[in-house]
Amino acid sequence: MTLWQAEPLPLFQTPEWTRVVGVFDLETTGVDVVNDRIVTAHVGVLDADGQVVDARDWLADPGIEIPAGASAIHGVTTAHARAEGDPAPRVVAEVVEALGALFAAGIPVVAYNAPFDFSMLKYEALRHGVEPIHSPAPVIDPLVVDKTYDRYRRGKRTLSVVAEHYAVPLESAHEACADAVAAGRLALALAEKFGPWMPPTLDELHTRQIAWARAQAASLSEYFVKIGRLDATAAPLDGAWPIR
Repeated sequence: MTLWQAEPLPLFQTPEWTRVVGVFDLETTGVDVVNDRIVTAHVGVLDADGQVVDARDWLADPGIEIPAGASAIHGVTTAHARAEGDPAPRVVAEVVEALGALFAAGIPVVAYNAPFDFSMLKYEALRHGVEPIHSPAPVIDPLVVDKTYDRYRRGKRTLSVVAEHYAVPLESAHEACADAVAAGRLALALAEKFGPWMPPTLDELHTRQIAWARAQAASLSEYFVKIGRLDATAAPLDGAWPIR
């Protein structure tokens, strides 16, 4: 006799990739990914419950002055970085190696506003003679995913605001470790809420985010033109994802 068993409801299904995720975040001397430098970095691994199972932090001597405005955000001064930080080439090489190992294992790396962190790392690698990660994959960007599945929600989409919206704790914001872990837990929260509507495979999710990010940049460009923040003849915002 064969016993009947109910099929699980799609609402309670979460994507396979949530079993283990990598997390990545940088704090820097500024927001220019080509010319600014890495100050601190975090690469870690979370399990399905959002618990940290592996992690590493770096403090770099960026080789340039850290502007007071940047220090006010992440708390690292030029004097501290010079006294306690490792040489930037070593830090960049080790971060690239750590991320490469995650990608090689097929583990998705979560990065909030991924093009900033991966582009910054690429230009730092080129600056210091390290082979860069040209096409990071698979990547999950909670910013892009949230904008896609809750497009019309009002308010800012900073990590702290979005984390609060999904009840994800974020202590010590603008520290690479805290931001990276919060972004990873946010990705898990998004998967729990929107999993049944997400692409079925990790590769497809990565590919879809490329299109979603491009569309979001185009929409924001149109809005900026409408409110006069961007000239109609100016180039639209760069929607390349996850690296520029």
